[in-house]
Amino acid sequence: MTTDPREPQVLASLYTETEAAMIVAALAGHGIEASTTGGITVGLRPEAPGRVDIIVRQEQLGKAQQAYAQIQADLSDADSEVDWSKVDVGKPED
Repeated sequence: MTTDPREPQVLASLYTETEAAMIVAALAGHGIEASTTGGITVGLRPEAPGRVDIIVRQEQLGKAQQAYAQIQADLSDADSEVDWSKVDVGKPED
């Protein structure tokens, strides 16, 4: 039996819709069409957190996995480049 190259596959599951949307946008920059599911249920019950799945087509899964790994590496590099001693976070609230 052959698999349909257009069959949806879960690339990643995240806790926030915002983070998932950023990843989908970054994947688009790599020429990968992706979407999310589960965004509506994420914020319904804080004691039972939901997940937002990033969905890609089977035919793009390998390319999407490579791009996602690169996106994560780029984000890690960006986080490590912040010199927090020079960041003004404002005055603490009383």
